[in-house]
Amino acid sequence: MKLEERHTLARSRDEVWGALNDPGVLRASIPGCEQIELGEDGAYRLAMKVAVGPVKARFSGTLSLLNVQAPESYTLLFEGSGGVMGFGKGSVDVRLEEPAADCTVLGYRAHAQVGGRIAQVGARLVEGVAAKMAAEFFARFEQQLTSNDRGA
Repeated sequence: MKLEERHTLARSRDEVWGALNDPGVLRASIPGCEQIELGEDGAYRLAMKVAVGPVKARFSGTLSLLNVQAPESYTLLFEGSGGVMGFGKGSVDVRLEEPAADCTVLGYRAHAQVGGRIAQVGARLVEGVAAKMAAEFFARFEQQLTSNDRGA
């Protein structure tokens, strides 16, 4: 499964970069996220609930940042397990461009693979849920960026 999008945010690249690396902002932005914390090894530990059609599962896993070029880009590797319900793994290439002051274009390209019972519900349904979760993430992320200027 592949997803690719670009979103324009009315914030500076540094602000967007900071929010993308803030566990509190991420927890509030990721649909179904119950917990996210940065481990000593630099990887995030994540727990979340996911529903794909009739299949509902609690996933736990890791998010690791590679190829970090602050504040411009990084690659996010993720791997999670929902026990007997299945697994998900993949990568997301994230790039931030600042075409003007206080304007950032966040682009990403994601590649993911799911297996187990989650995959048995069908690729179209899984892709639809992934696209919906991405849209919800960006709506929440933008709200986090604009709410009280992130606590400033």
